[in-house]
Amino acid sequence: MSSLIGHPVQALVVASLLTISIFLFTKLVEKRHKQFAHLPQLPTSLLWGHLQLFAIYTKHGAQDRHPDGIIAEMHKDLGSPPIFLVDLRPISYPMAVVADHTVAEQISRPSKDFQYSVPKSPPNPSVGALIGPLSMLNHQNESWKAIRRRFNPGFSPNHLMTLLPCIIDKSMLFVKRLDQHAEVGDVFRLTDLTTGLTFDIIGAVAMDVDLEAQKPESSRLGDFIRIFNELIQTHANDNFHLPWWLTPFMYMTRRRLGKLITERLQAIVRAKFNELKSSSPDAQSSRTILALSLQDIDHLSPAVLDETCDQLKTFLFAGHDTTSVLIDWAVYELSRTPRALKAVQAEVTTLLGPDSHDPGVVRAKLLSPGGEHIIHQMAYISAVIRECLRLHPPAGTVRMTMPKSESTCVVTTSRGDYCLDGAWIYLNHSLIHRDRAVFGDTADEFWPERWLVQGGQINTGGSPTSDASVFTAAPGAFPQSAWRPFERGPRNCIGQELANIEARIAIAILANRYTFTKAGLGELDLDSRGWPEVGDNGQYKVKSELYPTIQITAKPVDGMLMKVALAQPAA
Repeated sequence: MSSLIGHPVQALVVASLLTISIFLFTKLVEKRHKQFAHLPQLPTSLLWGHLQLFAIYTKHGAQDRHPDGIIAEMHKDLGSPPIFLVDLRPISYPMAVVADHTVAEQISRPSKDFQYSVPKSPPNPSVGALIGPLSMLNHQNESWKAIRRRFNPGFSPNHLMTLLPCIIDKSMLFVKRLDQHAEVGDVFRLTDLTTGLTFDIIGAVAMDVDLEAQKPESSRLGDFIRIFNELIQTHANDNFHLPWWLTPFMYMTRRRLGKLITERLQAIVRAKFNELKSSSPDAQSSRTILALSLQDIDHLSPAVLDETCDQLKTFLFAGHDTTSVLIDWAVYELSRTPRALKAVQAEVTTLLGPDSHDPGVVRAKLLSPGGEHIIHQMAYISAVIRECLRLHPPAGTVRMTMPKSESTCVVTTSRGDYCLDGAWIYLNHSLIHRDRAVFGDTADEFWPERWLVQGGQINTGGSPTSDASVFTAAPGAFPQSAWRPFERGPRNCIGQELANIEARIAIAILANRYTFTKAGLGELDLDSRGWPEVGDNGQYKVKSELYPTIQITAKPVDGMLMKVALAQPAA
């Protein structure tokens, strides 16, 4: 001590370091143990928050499973509260996980403080190259509203029905590829085929461009699909959407690929704008999403060009991703649920005729006068879609309000009121959609009948009623806020009607033409005679559970490995 006294400079340095250390320690304790102490949460580490605990839970199952599965285990061990904290600092913001639909509705609906619902979280740099900084997903309030208004006409239900010929023609290419796999009897990734289908559709309806995503050979725009897929693959198993400073080389790769995609889209937008402003009648009558968004634009300024390209990037990603994964899960669930497959086949036969195994017949029926009404009459298929999206939602949504901002986010739960300012507010669809308080003991089971009136009543589980041939929609079966794969409120998904139309057409075409058999994970458990065993829930038993992994959104971990064969037409 005497030596320090003799050296005042050293003493000052030591005192300063001690003061700074005490200050930093105090702030750390405040941030870690006090800021969100009011939220239910598992024990937390002063230095690492819940990161170490998250890693421990990760080891409980498949290492590459979607983080929602890990969060669900944490939620259960915490006593299943309506909302709870997962503190992932310093990797990302602390996360308030919403597991209750009534709380989620408070976040997504307009309110006195939030005219267009609680704001979306700040743009995540990890996906910036994929959707672009000017994506409508990154805009708030009036800025968001202006962009949404500009693109709404292209996604209106009436307009989308005018695009049926395009959607069906692309689906015929999908059938051709499946026929080829049926002929050789190989094992293939269904995800690759459904992704090609939905990429082709969104490219055509959004831009009137043939992306040729279903052609295996190199083609004019083949590199566009290759680059887009390569960019998506950089997000595989990125559980935390790690910040750029932890993955600098990956970040640079994403920026490079994103720039290449933008350059190609800019060329397309310029060409379409010039066509639209030409005197060509065909160009003037174009009804694509891009054309409708440009019809009131007199000058294609750099700002308008950049904004338009970022919306197209968003549509291309979201427009192919959700629908392709939805079709994957629908095929899987129907392949292992005989009663549901039988009901789908009966509905398709009723609506499209006894020759509905022939895609040409289906095409002719859907394109004939009144074909759009047939699509709206697919009650059971619609229930299959709702149930697949309930059990296998592609993603939740993240909102955020900053501390000391003009408006504060306070939610009311069965356990009290909670202020969520300063945290990512994660509306966790996986937890909300499997809430036993809403969906009962069959919450984890594939049961499309829960969305239908059958024989005059709603069947929420057990056994189908005797009149299995007549189904009508039951819109009041469950609270509307308990099913939210496209989210709800003003900021719901602009493309949800397109996804529904695509999925209905795909299921209708596949139902009576093919027999799908899962390979690998989720493979049927056969008895000694080679017959599948049926469980108590009416589904075939499987050798191992198929689970989702994260590739920005939730996708089947194995790409939905399948074998397909042509079904025998009914006599």
